[in-house]
Amino acid sequence: MALRHLAAAAAVTVLTATVSAAESRGPVTNLPLPRYVSMKAATGNVRRGPSLTHKIDWVFKRRGMPLEITAEYGHWRRVQDRDGAGGWVHYALLSGVRTVLVEEDMLTVHARPDTRAPVTAAFELGVVARLGECASDWCEISAGGYSGWAPKKKLWGVAPDELRE
Repeated sequence: MALRHLAAAAAVTVLTATVSAAESRGPVTNLPLPRYVSMKAATGNVRRGPSLTHKIDWVFKRRGMPLEITAEYGHWRRVQDRDGAGGWVHYALLSGVRTVLVEEDMLTVHARPDTRAPVTAAFELGVVARLGECASDWCEISAGGYSGWAPKKKLWGVAPDELRE
């Protein structure tokens, strides 16, 4: 009897793992959820639900701003910004170009992913930078004609375990 319960528990565990893995992909694009994108448009209406008939709660007004997609429905993506504010945005307003938000004032970036490497620039708090390559703890970023490597934990818009080439 105990063996039967153990087998049933194992089957439930496998089923749960399969469902969880399926839930980590968008039902429309089959891309990972959550994932980061950026605002393609200079302005974008953020709605309560995934259609033009839903009320506009606010408007994103920053081209290039990094956003996190948390859900998909048809041509709509549920997104949130660094502060957790968000809602549903039409996919045409979004871009796969990756950007990050600098989360430390006068963040120094280095020539290599090493604190001892020469400093190439310093970015102000809130700067939107283009995301390049990422190693385990560092990412290469660029903005305003300047570029360098910054500690990943000081950037919003990149997952802590994300690697990019």
